[in-house]
Amino acid sequence: MYGLIGKMRAKPGQRADLLAILLDGIDSMPGCLSYVVAKDPADADAIWITEVWDNEASHKSSLSLPQVRAAINKAMPMIAGFDSSIPTLPVGGPGLPRMD
Repeated sequence: MYGLIGKMRAKPGQRADLLAILLDGIDSMPGCLSYVVAKDPADADAIWITEVWDNEASHKSSLSLPQVRAAINKAMPMIAGFDSSIPTLPVGGPGLPRMD
């Protein structure tokens, strides 16, 4: 499995709209095992995204899906920046296969 944890920053006052875009159309991404979008409780503009994919290639290919490209284009004007992105190697959890 391949994981990614990232923090992005919305432009002031646009986090709710950006969250809606990030959550729209995420059900049909081949290879995506988990995609969690969360508000940062300590920062009104920050968003955390935690992803788990069957492999890194599925994650990379998802970036070319029409619905993902459309979401990226719609979201870009609302994004102030990306604070961090950390790749991980998930080993299991609810709804995920166990990897050792």
